[in-house]
Amino acid sequence: METNLKNAILGGVAGTIVMTLMMMVVAPMMTGMPMDIAAMLAGMLGGSYMLGMLAHIMMGVIVFPLVYVFAVQIIPGGSGLKTGLIWGVTLWIAAVVFVMPMAGAGFLMANVGGMVAVMASLMGHLVYGGLLGALAAGGEQAQTT
Repeated sequence: METNLKNAILGGVAGTIVMTLMMMVVAPMMTGMPMDIAAMLAGMLGGSYMLGMLAHIMMGVIVFPLVYVFAVQIIPGGSGLKTGLIWGVTLWIAAVVFVMPMAGAGFLMANVGGMVAVMASLMGHLVYGGLLGALAAGGEQAQTT
């Protein structure tokens, strides 16, 4: 499957917006507590909330779509949606196993809501990856038909 970098960036924008809204609205309804990635990143980076939000946006809009475009070429077969969902699960595993413990949230988010928070995080990452993959592949398919 071929992907289009411009469309992958657009997918990253859409995915980041929706995931951020889910983090602000859906996750607190599920867990009873806010999931504020920008605040967590700000704490990890030793900076302000705006620095944390900038890091969140840059990862979602630039870094993750770029890695997706180059990594997706090694995943055999499947639609953009399928490979995007695989990428979303990959990002989620990295988040709950490596990033969250470094941020003080504990392994599998044990210190910030446990399994309910893990499931909320999975939902957000699946939505992000699905949008990224579908939009990245959709633009390329439209150009070749």
